[in-house]
This record gives sequence, structure tokens and C-alpha cells, in this order.
Amino acid sequence: METALRRYAFDPELAAALAMVPDVDISDVPAARAAQAGQLAPVAALPTPGVDVTERLVPGPQGAPDVRQVVYRPQGVAGPLPAVFSVHGGGFVVGTPYVDHESNARLCLRLGAVVVAAGYRLAPEHRHPDALEDCYAGLCRVVEDAGALGVAPDRIAVSGDSAGAALATGVAMLARDRGGPKIRFQHLSSPAVDDRLVTASSVEFTDTPVWNRRCAELSWAAYLGPGVPGSADVSPYAAPARADAAQLAGLPPAFVSVMEFDPLRDEGIAYARALRAAGVATELRLYEGTFHGAAMVRHAAVVRRASDDAVAALAEALTP
Repeated sequence: METALRRYAFDPELAAALAMVPDVDISDVPAARAAQAGQLAPVAALPTPGVDVTERLVPGPQGAPDVRQVVYRPQGVAGPLPAVFSVHGGGFVVGTPYVDHESNARLCLRLGAVVVAAGYRLAPEHRHPDALEDCYAGLCRVVEDAGALGVAPDRIAVSGDSAGAALATGVAMLARDRGGPKIRFQHLSSPAVDDRLVTASSVEFTDTPVWNRRCAELSWAAYLGPGVPGSADVSPYAAPARADAAQLAGLPPAFVSVMEFDPLRDEGIAYARALRAAGVATELRLYEGTFHGAAMVRHAAVVRRASDDAVAALAEALTP
């Protein structure tokens, strides 16, 4: 971490908090899951004033287990409300619907929207397309249950961070191609969308905090299978950067945010540009001095600005 501090021009508030940012090591997946479970246990128990939080199981894809969801609904707000289908990150190998518990509760209050945190099967035990199909089935169930959830089925956005962003935009592709739910907007934060790992940032950033090239390599190998990343047969539903203009056309408008010192930076930029070139209205934001997962440092001004930008984009997109 000291080397990274010398090498990168981190935002001063983020640099001061680096010692409190947990390391991510997915070389030992069971250990990584156990470590995260210990971190999440107290978080999931935190009070959420003004927000009702409920957990539910919904049917997964045909022949697959049920899918867990956590639903956040603002108290005392009459529906039907817009909804955000929120997909957690974790390199496809770790995470639960409670990963973004605090941020989902805040988003619920700030937007006056129902936020549905999606669960999905994890790699390497479950490789593509299992996680994507779980997310799609979960989104379809939100629409089917719109009346009970108090959700407006024509005002739904998908949102994801890192691997969650790959799944969120993959869900948008499936919904378009299968004639499924009408998604109004995509919010994609630090999207992990390119298994080839050939961009300048993915090559350069080998020692950045939270996420680096080695993490990305392990993540894609777990999700796609050893030896598959970078090969010719990877589906755009798995790695959306593989999609051509025809495969991107007709997707919902998008807001894409990237962090400056993140191996995923350049693939996120390239994906936003590809969406634009395909005729998809897309807003791209790069936040200087930041690293992957900087959102954990909530007090930093640059993190607050990124959060405000995302909320503003979602609010505008989900307005009746």
C-alpha cells in the first residue's frame, strides 16, 4: 500500500483512508468469502431509518435454485414507485445481496424508489451464464410482483458495480433480446466488461488498492473457466465489451462511471463510447484521484460527488 501511495496521485482524503480499506484477495475463494461474511454481518444488522428492509426468495431459472433478494422500500411513500434492480460486485466469486446494504438504503431514501438487491450464484462453482440467468429471473420476478412490491413496471433501472455492472448490462441485453422487462436506464459503476484485459489501465495497474490486474485475471478465469478468457468464443452476454454495434443498439440509456487508478478504467470508457456509437444515449464520468472501491470512503468529497451524480442521473431517468 505504501508503494501505491508513492506511485499514484490519489485524492488526499482517499489516500488518508487507505489503511482502513480492506484488501481483496480472491486467490483463495473460500477464505475471501469467509472474510467478507465477517465484514458484512454487522453491516446487515445496521438500522435503516425511514426504510423497510425485507428479504425474500424468488424462483430462479428453470431447474435452478431459488434466488435471494433484499428489498428496500421508503416508509410512508405511496406507490407505485420507480425501482432500481441493484447487482452487487465481487469479481463474480464473492458477495451477497447485503454487500451494498448501506448504499442501497441511502439510494432508496434519496430516490424515493424501491431498491431490489439481487442475489445470484457465484463462480467458480457456477460459471456463466448461471449468475446472469439468476439476475434475469430475479428482474422478471420484480416485474411480475410489481403490484405487491408497489413498483411501477415501466420505471425500472438496472444498476451494478464492477462485476455487478457486467451482469446489469447483460440483463439489459437479455431483456431486449427476449422481449422481457422494459428497462428504462443502466447505471454502471467501474464496469468489468472485458475479459481480454488488453487495455492500457488493465496492463498498467498491477498494484492498485482493492482491485488490480491479478484480481481481474482470477475473476474472469473463475467466471468463464480456466483458459477461456481472451479466447474467441466468449459471449457478449458474459463480457459486454465483446458486443458489436448491432448487439448494443436498442439498449437503455446509460450512466457509466470509472475511477482513475483502476484496471477497469479504460474498458469502462471504451464500453461507454461503444454504447454511444451504437446510438445509446450514454453519459460517462471519470473521477480523478480515485481507485476501485473508493465508494467505501463515504466521507471523501469526490465520493460524495460521484454518489450525487449517480442519484441525479437515476432520478432524471426514472421520472414519470
